[in-house]
Amino acid sequence: MEGFLKAAQASWDAMPYILGGLWWTAGLIFGAMLVGFALGVPLAVLHVYGRPLARKLVAGYVWLFRGVPILVQLYLFYFGIMAYLSEIPALSFLPLSSGFVSAVIVLGLTSAAYQSQIFRGAMASLPTGQLKAAKALGMSDAVAIRTIVLPQALRLAIPAWSNEYSILLKDSALAFTIGVLEVMARTRAVAATTHEPLPLSLLAGGLFFFLTWAGIKALKRLEAKVRIPGYAHQGSL
Repeated sequence: MEGFLKAAQASWDAMPYILGGLWWTAGLIFGAMLVGFALGVPLAVLHVYGRPLARKLVAGYVWLFRGVPILVQLYLFYFGIMAYLSEIPALSFLPLSSGFVSAVIVLGLTSAAYQSQIFRGAMASLPTGQLKAAKALGMSDAVAIRTIVLPQALRLAIPAWSNEYSILLKDSALAFTIGVLEVMARTRAVAATTHEPLPLSLLAGGLFFFLTWAGIKALKRLEAKVRIPGYAHQGSL
């Protein structure tokens, strides 16, 4: 009983400090999802409608970032690329030595590989006749893709996009390895001091569960809001 009370007290005392890591974790997720979306959409368009060379380059990008573990990428980027760039005087004004910036970039580039495949699948599921009809009306490929294909594909991709959010949230816990003071980093620091890893780990797990639940619920609301009543695409048309 005494051990339980000690563990509970340690968790309670550490809670404000660990909760402060939520801002860092949320920043990592928001930044990485934004980078992944900004790169993932054009990569998906190139993968579906691009020339053979562009498709091969996109496939190579996806293969590289999906095949190399996040932890390896964080080390290579933070201790390699960013460390090298930070020594260039012309780039001294950029926060290249920031672990947070490195983590956002690495998570964002990796998420772009996954998001591109999510959006590619959504585009491929749309009726091919729509694009042909747009061309018949005199639209260019770029205009037809931007105004007809993407609005539908982005709606269809939201359920799979919510899965990417939950995966990216869990991957963000690895950012502690390069000094980002997110939830997991603070939990480990407090556990090393109090020698009470179990209750603190349970607290961290509860916080990640809450963020996963809240994010997926928000995306489900977004899906319901942008859904077009009575709309059902038929990929065979």
